[in-house]
Amino acid sequence: MQMKRKGRIQYVEAEFEGTSCSIQGFTTRHEGVSRPPYNSLNLGTTTLDQPHNIEGNRNLLTRAFGLQQNSLLTVRQTHGSDILLIDEHNDDLSHFATIEADAIITDQPGIMIAVTVADCAPILLMDPEKKVIAAVHAGWKGSAMALAGKTVEWMHAIFGSDPAAIKAAIGPCIKSCCYEVDLPVRQAFSQSGIEWDKVAVENGNGRWRLDMAEANRAILLKTGVREESIQFSDLCVSCHRELFFSYRRDGVDTGRQAGFIMLV
Repeated sequence: MQMKRKGRIQYVEAEFEGTSCSIQGFTTRHEGVSRPPYNSLNLGTTTLDQPHNIEGNRNLLTRAFGLQQNSLLTVRQTHGSDILLIDEHNDDLSHFATIEADAIITDQPGIMIAVTVADCAPILLMDPEKKVIAAVHAGWKGSAMALAGKTVEWMHAIFGSDPAAIKAAIGPCIKSCCYEVDLPVRQAFSQSGIEWDKVAVENGNGRWRLDMAEANRAILLKTGVREESIQFSDLCVSCHRELFFSYRRDGVDTGRQAGFIMLV
């Protein structure tokens, strides 16, 4: 992955080698209109930022790729395991904003689906053969529930996607250097069958440092996605204050960046 610029938008581009049917990436906090502490490209509708600032930022994102603002589709994320499926044309996407889900799947071109994050892992999936895409919001709860794997399974069951053909990108998220978790988190992962010792390092006093990118890589591999088809950013959002928002670092007064993908 590498930093790119499109219009006013600075983003980390996910490069799906050998495909040209989609655009995809992960926004940074730069080049928006929000004021501190949400400066500046805050895309999170659940923050305390002014609604007109968020609307302006979302407009900047869509315009950068030649789209109308109503082409951007996000949902109400709940740290759950529900998935929104869009398999037919919709003239009005605004009603999807109130639907509770943490992943979106579509085979419809011209819709920019996105998840918003401040520490959680944004995951983008694409099947270039069946022309199906997905965006996944994976915090520790979603990761423990293997939401990324469930999304791959849905792509296979509904659209016939072969997991071995799916490309995956895990965007900038909080890394183990800054993400200390406790026993309930470990228990949640253990109950789901994820090998805890492969995704976390003991830190003493009943605490561990969790690598969510590695956890989701393991989940995708278990589902049948090929290792060479999974890419991930080595950027920690908590370490890079100049580039990203982080809830763990800044608390409630922080914005959200987005992972976005669209079929063209």
